[in-house]
Amino acid sequence: MKIFKKNQLAILVISLMLITAGYLNYGIGYNSKSMDTSTELENNVDLASLGDAELVNANTLVDNKEDTANLENSNQNENLQNNNQNTENNAQSFDNQAKETNSNPASNYFTSSKLERNVMYSQMIERYQEIINSSSQSAEQKAIAQEEINKINEIQNAIMISENLLTSKGFNDNIIFVNGDSISVIIGKEELKPEEIAQIQNILSRELHSEVENIHISVK
Repeated sequence: MKIFKKNQLAILVISLMLITAGYLNYGIGYNSKSMDTSTELENNVDLASLGDAELVNANTLVDNKEDTANLENSNQNENLQNNNQNTENNAQSFDNQAKETNSNPASNYFTSSKLERNVMYSQMIERYQEIINSSSQSAEQKAIAQEEINKINEIQNAIMISENLLTSKGFNDNIIFVNGDSISVIIGKEELKPEEIAQIQNILSRELHSEVENIHISVK
């Protein structure tokens, strides 16, 4: 009878130990699952926060691009307005010049005549320069061509100085033509006083190395 009680006691103790071990395992498993769930939740929260941060940065980037685009458009519009203003100013300037030319046809004559004269000299220099550059021309011909170029340059320089001097003396509209020893000058006035004629002759004879009798003065 005592042996049976001891066996029952032993069985009872073992049962209690098994129950305790099962309870402990369940508690540990529950805590582990809770920790995993909590960690997963934290990770989800972190990912969500990271997603929000990227979204905010993306929105900021879009705003910056929009601001940049608006600034560029504003600069382009400003440049366009400036160009339009410059175009209007140039057009107004051209209109004023055209009005001045139309109101003073004499000035237009002197300007166009000087241009035609200078073009003629340039063409003459080009022809002589072709002779110098040609392999079929002799050295003597090339030397003559170079002398002619030097003469043209001297004449052009003397004419320019003379016309500037005439302008400084009040003969604003003037043009000079040189044909060998003969020099013709046209002055934009209705008439010239004797002292004015003498002044013009003095300038031309000195700068163009010409005799007074070879200087022909006319008015326009």
